[in-house]
Amino acid sequence: MRMKRKWNWLMVVVLALSMMLAACTGNKNDNTASESPSASPSENASPSASASSSPSETATGEDQTFGLIKATDTSKIPAVSKNRTDTLIIGMQAPQGIFNPIYMQTAYDFYVCYALFDSFLEVNPDGTYSESLAEKVDISEDGLKYTFHLKPGVTFTDGTPMTVKDYYFTLKLLLDSSYDGELDPLSYNIVGAKEYHENKASEISGVKIIDDYTVEVTVTEKSALTRDELGNIYILPEAYYGKGYKQGNLQTVKALNDKPLGSGQYKLASYKPGQEVVLEANENYFRGAPKIKQVIYKPTTEATQLEMLRNGETDAQEGVTVTEDNVEELKAFGFVDLSLLPNNGYGYIAMNHKLKKFQDAKVRQALTYGLNRAEIVESIYGPYARVINIPQSNVSWAYTEENIEKYEFDPEKAKQLLDEAGWVVGSGGIREKDGEKFKINFSATADNPVVDALLPIMTKNYKDLGIEVVSETLDFNAIMDKKDKGDFEMFFAAWGLTPDPDNTVYITNGAQNDTGYSNKKVDELMAAGKKELDIEKRKEIYKQMYQELNKDVPDILLYQRANLMAINARAQGFDISPYKEFPFSLYQVELQQ
Repeated sequence: MRMKRKWNWLMVVVLALSMMLAACTGNKNDNTASESPSASPSENASPSASASSSPSETATGEDQTFGLIKATDTSKIPAVSKNRTDTLIIGMQAPQGIFNPIYMQTAYDFYVCYALFDSFLEVNPDGTYSESLAEKVDISEDGLKYTFHLKPGVTFTDGTPMTVKDYYFTLKLLLDSSYDGELDPLSYNIVGAKEYHENKASEISGVKIIDDYTVEVTVTEKSALTRDELGNIYILPEAYYGKGYKQGNLQTVKALNDKPLGSGQYKLASYKPGQEVVLEANENYFRGAPKIKQVIYKPTTEATQLEMLRNGETDAQEGVTVTEDNVEELKAFGFVDLSLLPNNGYGYIAMNHKLKKFQDAKVRQALTYGLNRAEIVESIYGPYARVINIPQSNVSWAYTEENIEKYEFDPEKAKQLLDEAGWVVGSGGIREKDGEKFKINFSATADNPVVDALLPIMTKNYKDLGIEVVSETLDFNAIMDKKDKGDFEMFFAAWGLTPDPDNTVYITNGAQNDTGYSNKKVDELMAAGKKELDIEKRKEIYKQMYQELNKDVPDILLYQRANLMAINARAQGFDISPYKEFPFSLYQVELQQ
């Protein structure tokens, strides 16, 4: 989101002690069918200083794993793409069609929303936040009052002027008693939020409109995240989303999820589910009209993405699976710039903790010891991923390996733990307990190389332990629907992380807790980490929290991998890092003729 008009790449696993803290709008689920929003290089990598490269640079030293790999022969650019002088086509997984920033949950809906909506603050490549719609932010000496000054002249794409009343309206939606999205606005500790949420008040007493461009928000207690949480709320226009809205019922707002209206770089021109999302440049964008008039997100699959890029059907491909074969094939195209970066996220296997068989930590530990994760990760990503044992990527300042059990493949240890948990081998070699056979129904994503590699190994490994695995194949969005309903036993997915380690993924009844996991110690440590302002003390708190999660195994963690985005060299101006994804800089991208 910076206004630099050049490529800016992080080249090594990064961003530790010198980082300012930043807040999160929430993690997001990624489909790893062609997974690209999440990873890292080697098992022993640890946070270090960051570096960036100019367009002519690639990764430093002998290891060329990370950085920008420039196109070698732009004369090979396909004619069909050259002929699109004002359109950029980006291949990616099909979105769900939830184009509302307070309800979006998949990476692909995020990518649409990032282009359509703005917030007071924006993420920088290093994971810190700076002013976007805000001209400035004033913070009281006691850290309990935050005054946001909106830049004058900002309009929504229908021509309606933006005022801070639209920000207040968006806060009301988030704090409405019927809000069931993945954000956790009550945790922002806004004065009067609880009363409004419980329908005991019609206004949020801690929010004061000073004038059309100034809003003051008072909180009951400060945290390391308060400024950035309050400033990173994507603003919805009240004149559009407020029609028919009544406190306690957000159905009229939800009805507009596929008809978005924001103030962003682009506006939605059309959406055909499973076919394309067409974005049209916002000529009145507050930073200036985007350089490219039309951007199209076109759904691609693992089987089609490289060929479509090769023949010019797409100009860029998000989420190419990072394998040695894919990297070499893309280099051979000649006309493609490759962004190869450590991912701020991780792949995991979710277990439904509401099912009795997954409620025993010994069982969860056994399932981790008993799965050859290293074989799975190596078979998919080769040197471009590593097995992980805490739900954090090593680009984060909060990452730790201290007193972390590695759960290396150990079938005998797994069998011992299952025996101790009371699951004994019965007829047909299948373990049983209290008359129940140990059978796992696995929801598998279609056309997903991770799942294709995972399932055969899992099935064999678990059969050796006396556990039967039965799989059903669904598309990613169908699995997300099952997840939302709690109608699953196991599935594979990935989290894309935000710059700060605070989240609600493992918090009891947390907004992002998809599995029903609950651990009082984790709850307490997460709460303490958010309240603490000193970064060194926060590191210690999160280290303890990750050690507890490592011992309790809420998910079977698989890997942190590399991100790979392949971009036709005619499209210049993207500004991407492990923290800043491609849509944020769309407005500054130019098509060179």
